[in-house]
Amino acid sequence: MELLALKGIVGFIVGILIGMTGVGGGVLLLPVLIYGLGIPAIVAVGSDALFNFFTKVPASLLHLNRGTVRRKVVMALAVGSVPGSLAGIALLTHIRRIYGSGVNDFIKFAVGILLIVVPLMLLFQRRIEEKVVHRPPTMKSIAGMVLIGLLAGFLVGMTSVGSGSIIMMLLLLFYSYPPKVNVGTDVVHAVILTGVTGMLHFHLGNVDSRLVLSLLVGSIPGGLIGSHLATKVPMLWLRRILCTLLFLTGARMLWPVL
Repeated sequence: MELLALKGIVGFIVGILIGMTGVGGGVLLLPVLIYGLGIPAIVAVGSDALFNFFTKVPASLLHLNRGTVRRKVVMALAVGSVPGSLAGIALLTHIRRIYGSGVNDFIKFAVGILLIVVPLMLLFQRRIEEKVVHRPPTMKSIAGMVLIGLLAGFLVGMTSVGSGSIIMMLLLLFYSYPPKVNVGTDVVHAVILTGVTGMLHFHLGNVDSRLVLSLLVGSIPGGLIGSHLATKVPMLWLRRILCTLLFLTGARMLWPVL
């Protein structure tokens, strides 16, 4: 009972941080699950993917109702991300078949790299947004989006990180829609990607259902509180501090290897 309550508290805190900063749930939650709660890395990845799916569904419906979604972009991303996710999960399955529990060390290494890359991308996101000029969609940009989806899907399948943060940044290289449209498109695609990834991990037994439920119970009120606090705290500095902590966490995860 105490452990379930702790998981609910973790979900609550992560929900607040997501609501306040907009930083993706995967990059925030995964290191806490692995190092804070001692969840095996492969179970943490599967559970985190399914958790992210459920948390993004309400926001995706809201964006669809508001018309802030470019469906063709979503489909182009999904054409790449779904098979990419399958490839990422297949790689984990192959590694586990050969090395057994060694797959958890591989995941930790991959997550460590992403915890360095993603915060750096987030810190420079605003500068990139300011320099991007409007370009109409072309066949080349659509093909690029398929490749973005393929890369992101592969990473999400292996680590559950990247369904939002990485795609959002790379999407800026091809489109310059208003921020709310970029966010809406990204969120709706993330529902597809995390849904497919979460269900595949669930089928393979890589999901702790009680963990996911406990996190959701805490994250829903946490997200509402965080959204309210976002207008009352210096969000830019909080985001920078959070990204710095994530960067240091990633570096610490890689230290034994490097």
